[in-house]
Amino acid sequence: MSALKMTYATSNSRLLPFVMATAILLFAAAAHAAAPGITGPTFNLTAQPAYITQPDGQMVYSWGYGCDPTNPPSGYAPSAISGTFCNSMQIPGPTLIVTEGQTVTVNLRNGLPTAAGNTSILFPGFKVTSPVGSGVAGLLTQEAAPGGTVTYTFTASSPGTRAYYSGTQGDLQVEMGLYGAIIVRPTSAPTGCTAVGSIPAHYLPEADFRLAASAYDHPKTCYDREYLFQFSEMDPNIHNQALAQVTARTGCTAGAARCSLNVPTEPYRPAYFMINGRSMPDDMDPNYSPQYPHQPYNGNPHMHPGELTLLRIIGQGRWQHPFHEHGNHVRILGRDGNLILSQTDLNSLAGPLLFTTTTTPGVAMDGIFYWTGKGLNWDAYGHNPNSKDPLAKLTCTPDANGYNSADPTALNYYEWCQDHNKPLQVAPFGDVAGGGPTTLPDPNLFTNGAWYGGSPYLGPDATIRAVGSTGTTPPSGTIANSPTGEAGFAFMWHSHNEREITTNNIFPGGMLMMMLVDSREFVIDESN
Repeated sequence: MSALKMTYATSNSRLLPFVMATAILLFAAAAHAAAPGITGPTFNLTAQPAYITQPDGQMVYSWGYGCDPTNPPSGYAPSAISGTFCNSMQIPGPTLIVTEGQTVTVNLRNGLPTAAGNTSILFPGFKVTSPVGSGVAGLLTQEAAPGGTVTYTFTASSPGTRAYYSGTQGDLQVEMGLYGAIIVRPTSAPTGCTAVGSIPAHYLPEADFRLAASAYDHPKTCYDREYLFQFSEMDPNIHNQALAQVTARTGCTAGAARCSLNVPTEPYRPAYFMINGRSMPDDMDPNYSPQYPHQPYNGNPHMHPGELTLLRIIGQGRWQHPFHEHGNHVRILGRDGNLILSQTDLNSLAGPLLFTTTTTPGVAMDGIFYWTGKGLNWDAYGHNPNSKDPLAKLTCTPDANGYNSADPTALNYYEWCQDHNKPLQVAPFGDVAGGGPTTLPDPNLFTNGAWYGGSPYLGPDATIRAVGSTGTTPPSGTIANSPTGEAGFAFMWHSHNEREITTNNIFPGGMLMMMLVDSREFVIDESN
């Protein structure tokens, strides 16, 4: 972990739970998420052991699915991402990306230690078959014996996000890391959605990192940006016992007496809590970072105000994880590939609006998150009609819902017009009683010198636009911790189980990340 990132994690994280403290200056580190994966419809996977890293310095013996190096993937997605890889073992397993209606074939080779026995994959929600003679019969599905292979075939019958995971001794094999995600894209873009590859008009042009134009075959599931989050936990005691038994049985013959594992999975005491196989702050490093060869996916979402951001969420462990997305609620579109519609009007969505997206083990959900600045009670863009800066004099023409939506190329696209030209405080050091919309705490208690960087406005120059060349507005207008001059808002996204936001009881860590709302002056690059 870099020193720069450590400063970010320690200096800002304690401020973010407060509404006012979400208006902080952010690092412009190239560490975005998107939903990267490999494309089919044929996938050649292996199940192999390796060690994964944790922020406390531990290397944890694990098992994971990966790509067969002799039969590499046919492609990677999204198409804007390049220079990717698919290791022979990773946690989570490779995200499998297919299109609705395709016939999907998954060939699995068992490269686990012989004593681990058979392994397999379940694809809940699909009708799966295996060719005659493929693998050996298991309790839930056909399995691959040690050194052997098995083939699974199914039709990607409907769009959406789903989990896949081991169907063999699941209490041990899923715990060890044998799980992943499959994303089914709709066959075409519904009416009103912007087709992938057709870059929407932005203040600055950006590449299109979406996998599809919509999450489902429905015009109300269009989206502008997407991220995949797989939540899981890990009990290192189980992993250590598995390693000890595998080591003791090295060289044994499959099926022979004592060539098997007997690892107790109860009592269950997880100490690591992960998003996409990484814990905070490692989950804020880029996708495919070389320091995490077996944990390629990160968890660091970015968005611009007004964008519809699709969240693909899966509970991959044994515990429920009450995950809270600060900044707004999440509108659930569907679960396990099943779009939730009104019983009386199929044109209307009926999914719940969730304050906390509680994940059930093995269950996936798709939801929409957005942020516009509505409710702040000040102009988030720092407009000031008395400024000489033309960007400070942009207009805000409310649509029927109160947003500035007429010009998608405007810097303040989707500004909440009720707060236009409203400074954070009419009296610079006043409070609500003095005419300002907020009452700030004592700056000696609230700030941390220049590293606080508490600009309440979006954009590197917005503080100066709002208050003049001095750039002084409480709590501070410094940009000391922004090498590229990016200034935006951050919202801490984290588990509401306090134990799960630690790594071996060390905070900050575990199931924790940041949603970064970037000014439209900042190009979000999800190519890494």
